[in-house]
Amino acid sequence: MNARIRGVFDDAGVRGWLHAVALDDPAATVEVDADGIVPLASVYKLPLLAGFCRLVDLGELDPRRQLTLDPTTRTSGPTGLSTFADPVTASLRDLALSMMTLSDNASADALLDLVGLPRLAAMLTDFGLHRTWVRRGTAGHLRDLQRRTGTNDPDAALAVLADNDQTDPAGVYEAANASASTARDMTFLLRRLWAGELLSPGQTAFVKATMHRQIFLHRLASGFPHDGVRVAGKTGTFGALRHEVGVVTLPGGSAYAIAVFTLAARGDIRQPRVDTAIGEAARLAVDVLR
Repeated sequence: MNARIRGVFDDAGVRGWLHAVALDDPAATVEVDADGIVPLASVYKLPLLAGFCRLVDLGELDPRRQLTLDPTTRTSGPTGLSTFADPVTASLRDLALSMMTLSDNASADALLDLVGLPRLAAMLTDFGLHRTWVRRGTAGHLRDLQRRTGTNDPDAALAVLADNDQTDPAGVYEAANASASTARDMTFLLRRLWAGELLSPGQTAFVKATMHRQIFLHRLASGFPHDGVRVAGKTGTFGALRHEVGVVTLPGGSAYAIAVFTLAARGDIRQPRVDTAIGEAARLAVDVLR
């Protein structure tokens, strides 16, 4: 089966990393280079969500607290509050919802500022994630990319990555320069979240409900095109990186945590073959585990 999954990655022109585990039998796994450390792109928002919810449980953050994001200072991005022209006031829990369902960069950076990088790092260690690092938010990542590409704004920097006639800037896809993790760490986090081991029942339910509301259905969910299959996920996209991690629940109730990371040979903004390959690799893994 590993050879078939690698074949899916090869046909799509990507290097792939995968880990899948049955939630009711952690010994049942499918692995393809599952311990490789890979830049997370927006998948970093999942450990950030877990950290935010832990602070809610501890009483250190009030999820109903109102926060105003100003367009002159908030992080840019293609979705969510990042695209709004005027100041927006929302509760922290609604910012978390926008961060996860729309991959909203502005909401994510606002929450990361409140949680704090040192505090989040300590919580990730406490969660048992020893190969996961959130080193900076999206704004910091875009500033680093601008420096590496010699450009003056995020859109111009991202255009450099999408231009296949240009050489990728040195270090832009190195895990040491970004928030990073392994496929195995991400499924371990998902398994513990779904088991209710990390958060209160209320915050566990919030995480599950939020991830089930993600609007992007072109990666993991594309491998399970049936109304009876539920997919709770978080995508990540940056240049040639295309990822998704999530939990797939079949009609009979059996559920599987899956993490698929890919690095394409090309940096095109649209890569439907890669997106489809993520879903196909996930389906093959679940076929083995079910």
